[in-house]
Amino acid sequence: MVAAVVVFGLVLLGASVAANRLAEREAVNDAAHTANLLALAVVQPALSDDLLEGDPVALAAFDKVVRASVLTNGIVRVKLWRIDGTVVYADESRLIGQVFPLDADQLEAVDQRVTQAEVSDLVRTENAFERTGGKLLEVYRPVWTPAGETLLFEVYGDYAPVAERSSDLWRGLAGLLASSLMLLVVLMTTVLWRVLDRLGDAHAQREALLRRAVDASDAERGRIAATLHDGPVQELVASSLAVSGAAELTRASGDQRLAAELHEAAATVRATIAGLRSLLVDLYPARLSEAGLGAALDDLARPLRSRGTSVDLHADAAAVATLDEEQTRLVYRIVRECLRNVVKHAGASRVAVTVRFADALAPPAQPVPGRPAPAAASGRHTEIVVEDDGVGFAVDGRARAGHFGLRVMTELAEAAGAVLQVASAPGRGTTWRLVLAPTPGGMP
Repeated sequence: MVAAVVVFGLVLLGASVAANRLAEREAVNDAAHTANLLALAVVQPALSDDLLEGDPVALAAFDKVVRASVLTNGIVRVKLWRIDGTVVYADESRLIGQVFPLDADQLEAVDQRVTQAEVSDLVRTENAFERTGGKLLEVYRPVWTPAGETLLFEVYGDYAPVAERSSDLWRGLAGLLASSLMLLVVLMTTVLWRVLDRLGDAHAQREALLRRAVDASDAERGRIAATLHDGPVQELVASSLAVSGAAELTRASGDQRLAAELHEAAATVRATIAGLRSLLVDLYPARLSEAGLGAALDDLARPLRSRGTSVDLHADAAAVATLDEEQTRLVYRIVRECLRNVVKHAGASRVAVTVRFADALAPPAQPVPGRPAPAAASGRHTEIVVEDDGVGFAVDGRARAGHFGLRVMTELAEAAGAVLQVASAPGRGTTWRLVLAPTPGGMP
């Protein structure tokens, strides 16, 4: 729209200049035509040889004709020259008898017997008495006395008709240009609307593909979890029981050393089973739909606790109750990815996971790298905060490093109408904040 306004202004400016030039050209042509008629019908018949001699009676008679028939046609100055530059007659009497050299255009008009017309700049010495009214239209052509001497007839016409004609042309052009440009804007708006509509469809398709990819990932996790649970885990449980039974039999037979080795093997198998079950919970949180978000988040915290990391989990029941199924899954995925990063990168000794209400979305934290900063908003929100006391990181540096998982989670949050923020600095830990849409009316 800004570009259209700029183009519109430039076109109107160009039309204004063109209208002024066209009006000026037409006015010059009209002035030349008028001067020709006056020269042939009025001036040349009134010339006398006595006028060339400076006879007062001849001058008075010619002046009477000029004032009666020439100056009444929009002419503001009349001059009659000899070829040597002497002013034979002028309606400004102070010019009569003065000598000014003729310029090349004036001499050419005499030699070629043509009429010359132009917009005068009034800079020559002879124009000392015409400079008070701005521009003038200057026309000159040859005329002849009864004795056959060639004189130069020169008139200066008023420039005001140029402005009037320019205004008339401008109004006509402006209407045509404005209607044409408005039609063009309407056509551009239609095209722009279609482009925006296609962009919206492409964005919706991208979001659908993203959701489908995440759903496919969840389904694949479920299949892997089911395969592990029904296959290797059950077989390991059976092996653990068998090894434990063999250890007891060996101890009863008196072979304490072998019995101890078998007990150690059984313990190793049980530890492997525990690790696989933790992996199963991480791969496919069955308790998310069965026991709810709080229990599922507690399952996510167990691997960290088993590594010696303190995990403080607080889920406000009222806040959790406001989440629909899609939001619950989103919260689980975001928290899971954040806790994975705590394990991989943070080296934290304490992690706090909080689900609560917040009265407003303020900007204390940076948006996820590569994303625009969210605007502050009013209304009650559900807020999920994952905070650790780990090594932290420089947000820009982390953005350059990649982190595909977090980028996917950020796009999922945006698709759900949520905002994902991060605050971190080297040595100062990291805080991730997921803010969901406000609850209706600002109340749970």
